[in-house]
Amino acid sequence: MTLHTLNASPGSAAFTDCLRMIAAGDALLLLGDGVYAALAGTGARAQLDACGARLCVLREDATAAGVLERVAGTELIDIEGFVALSEQFPRQLAWY
Repeated sequence: MTLHTLNASPGSAAFTDCLRMIAAGDALLLLGDGVYAALAGTGARAQLDACGARLCVLREDATAAGVLERVAGTELIDIEGFVALSEQFPRQLAWY
């Protein structure tokens, strides 16, 4: 089980690489430009929903990007939630 953190937009190579490596039972935290991948009704979101991983979005970054209301259906977490995920998943991969 791995915690993936994605800080890159859906059109990036990091997004594609992350999707290739992620597996059911993993968690994916979208932060920075990665929050745009969680926008409901997009192809990127459909890919994330199909990957089988737990999908989380950093609330502060979604708010800063002005997309908080468009990431419905994801698990919104704060910094404390990020720390909790880090404790739950001993293996982590960062995608930029």
